[in-house]
Amino acid sequence: MPHRVVITGVGCISPFGRTAADFFKGLKEGRSGSRRLSLVNDPELECQVAAEVPDFDPSHYIDARDLKRVPRLIPMAIGASREAFFDAGLDLKNTPLEALQKIGVVVGTGGGGIEFAEKRYEEFYKHNNRRVTPYCVSSSFVGMLSSEISIALGLRGISHVISTGCTSSTDAMAYAYQLIQSGQEDLLLTGGAEACITQGIMAGFGRMKVVSMAYNDAPKKASRPFDKMRDGFVLGEGAWMFVIESFERAKKRGAKIYAEIVGYGSTCDAYHRVAAKPDAVEPARAMMLALSRAGLKENDIDCIQLHGTATLMNDEVETKAVKMAFKKHAQSLSLSALKSMIGHSQGACGAAGVMAAVFSLKEQFIPPTLNLENPDPECDLNYTPNKGVSRSVSHVLCNTIAFGSKNSALVLKKSPVS
Repeated sequence: MPHRVVITGVGCISPFGRTAADFFKGLKEGRSGSRRLSLVNDPELECQVAAEVPDFDPSHYIDARDLKRVPRLIPMAIGASREAFFDAGLDLKNTPLEALQKIGVVVGTGGGGIEFAEKRYEEFYKHNNRRVTPYCVSSSFVGMLSSEISIALGLRGISHVISTGCTSSTDAMAYAYQLIQSGQEDLLLTGGAEACITQGIMAGFGRMKVVSMAYNDAPKKASRPFDKMRDGFVLGEGAWMFVIESFERAKKRGAKIYAEIVGYGSTCDAYHRVAAKPDAVEPARAMMLALSRAGLKENDIDCIQLHGTATLMNDEVETKAVKMAFKKHAQSLSLSALKSMIGHSQGACGAAGVMAAVFSLKEQFIPPTLNLENPDPECDLNYTPNKGVSRSVSHVLCNTIAFGSKNSALVLKKSPVS
């Protein structure tokens, strides 16, 4: 019989601050984490807004001698991971080697070390610096994310990274969920991290016309999913990590339980490198697969954490997909677009959505979709505009859509009591 899988520890570093408590507080208050771009100094960039982690000091999380050897997302990921284990009541420093060999890492990222690579190669090409660090190679790969976490925390189990664009952390959490569900693993760290607010990435997204360019002088207004005046996403960063384990194991050790993971679905439009297929069939099917595998009906879902990028086509397609998957119940759903508050953290956005879902299940509260001031007639569902609301929440679906026509959805259930 498949094992039930529960979340017993949470940790994050986000545009709201350096702890999960900061993140939950930001959601409750309905704040915007968008700011004038500071990580990149290039006045020629058309987009001058980003959702950066404020006052982030990587030396709080890794040894100072390693600061020049790893990309920005590594100390974020390590900090969030340590918080998740502490929150789960697990003392890794005093855990026997045999037990550490059974604790693994399965995380997602899209850009991985691209920020590190961009800076090192700039040194090489602009300044002909033949002494570029050899870590330019190893620290640029997406696979180093799980390795650095495993090394920092002494975890000897599996160490895997899933990189599928914006669905990366959703797919990583699903993989971890399936490993525990099948009995192959007892406890895992999972989630996602991203930190690729760089000159090259900002310029590339600007050329694609997918980032907001109209609100440089009003950063907090820039991310406006489902609003008629939306003009693209705000690039974000951060790390959202979870300790997950079998319900039996959690109950035996008396762990607090935040939520249960109950279903996952993933599909591909097989359509285009960067555009969603207008018919919305496959993102709808991903959500329906997640519901079916969770053993749920449409009206069992109370809330959806939307992908909600604030790009013109994505928001329309996602709205159409929700209607297709949930039929008449779509009008009764409370929807929330987290990117209106913390921007688009690319490969980590799915894990951020799961953290918001955990908050909704724990607090019985739906975070708002900010800046929804001029509703788009093509986007006509209840997106919880501008102010969060209290309501009964037992099940949340977290939806993600990625470049390359990928679609993934994860379903969470309120903390089980038996």
